[in-house]
Amino acid sequence: MNIPLFPLNNTRQHRREWLTGAIDMLPLCLAVVPWGILAGSMAVQSGLTLGQSIGMSAIVFAGAAQLVTLGLLMSGASVLTIMLSVFFITSQHFLYGLTLREYAASLAGRQRLALGFLLTDELFALSGSRRAGPGLSVRYLLGAGLTFYIGWVLFSLLGIVMANAVPNLDHYHLDFSIVATFITLVVPMIKHLSTLVGVLLSLLLSMLLSVLQIEGGIIIAGCSGMVCSVLVSKLGGKKS
Repeated sequence: MNIPLFPLNNTRQHRREWLTGAIDMLPLCLAVVPWGILAGSMAVQSGLTLGQSIGMSAIVFAGAAQLVTLGLLMSGASVLTIMLSVFFITSQHFLYGLTLREYAASLAGRQRLALGFLLTDELFALSGSRRAGPGLSVRYLLGAGLTFYIGWVLFSLLGIVMANAVPNLDHYHLDFSIVATFITLVVPMIKHLSTLVGVLLSLLLSMLLSVLQIEGGIIIAGCSGMVCSVLVSKLGGKKS
């Protein structure tokens, strides 16, 4: 049976699922406006052409990976360094995929590929809250994912345009939106003591390692927090 990539249907229920996904994603789209602008402006500052700058946001579609890649490009880092850095920064997507595997296994291959491309921290956070409530649907995820994708490309384009009109946008600390966005995503997920301990340890350790200027401090802090969270969970049982 031929299953369409985007399962459009004229029924009111199906249209509502698409619209609900788009509406639920809108607040997160607004939260990353400064982040997108910064990514677009940094692309221009790093020497990329207009087409390359737009293509990076449209094809890579990974805010943290884009910012790190552009920063490394401007510092003259090697291709291998960039590839390894991006791999570790985006490695959480393996966990996202495994978490959604049970749901996605029943979807057509083209639908899984589409969701895999659109899967971001924001979409994963929405999927978690949706699983705990009215349940997931491919239309909901595609509606939310496409909304965020379009927003990210448009915000990046705005940053590309502003790069020439407003120089040195990186001096305005627009990257604070990254912190604000992840706080919005992480806080609702803290429902157990083990999660709280892991988040606090990651936060404190990342600040300490940053002050000490230890290379790879964010990765070390994140991995340490996850290990600590698992240990606390095992010691305290599921109720922790």
